[in-house]
Amino acid sequence: MIRQTEIELYVRIKPYYEFVEHIATLPGITQLSATIILAEIGVDMNVFDDAKQLCSWSGLAPSNNESAGKKKSVRIAKAGAYLKPLMVQCALAAIRSKKQPYFAIKYGRIKKRRGHKKAIIAIARMMLVCIYHMVIKKESFNPTDYSELMDPHFNQHKVILNDKNVFAYLESQGYDTSSLVKCNDN
Repeated sequence: MIRQTEIELYVRIKPYYEFVEHIATLPGITQLSATIILAEIGVDMNVFDDAKQLCSWSGLAPSNNESAGKKKSVRIAKAGAYLKPLMVQCALAAIRSKKQPYFAIKYGRIKKRRGHKKAIIAIARMMLVCIYHMVIKKESFNPTDYSELMDPHFNQHKVILNDKNVFAYLESQGYDTSSLVKCNDN
């Protein structure tokens, strides 16, 4: 029965299979998961104003409840009865991916500050935002910060501090360096 249902699902998704292939390039998402996600959200992203609205509709956006300087509960919504658990499962798979550790690195950074559960929801939300943009642009997963995240020393220049650099920096900030005494360590 399950196999027949999956076959029927693939037959009905055939006109949108290009979107399934794009979404399946995300770490942690299989073709079956991509098919179910597309069945939930559709391929017409004009229904949503932006990715934030899609996340809110799916129940992955935290609420912001603050009044008179007091912050109240910021739990995620109860919406997205089918999509939210699927995205959480995909996020769990993505953080365990050894081939593509993009979301695993992001998860590790968030988990240090916020804890496991909030980090998983944050990764699921990131993945849904990626799916939104992938469906709109009809392209595969290619984050702009991938090379920077994989190699933290990718775009950093090593600055050698000497008196010339320090004084030039101070002057660029508007300080008068004429009163400072330059000393040579000879």
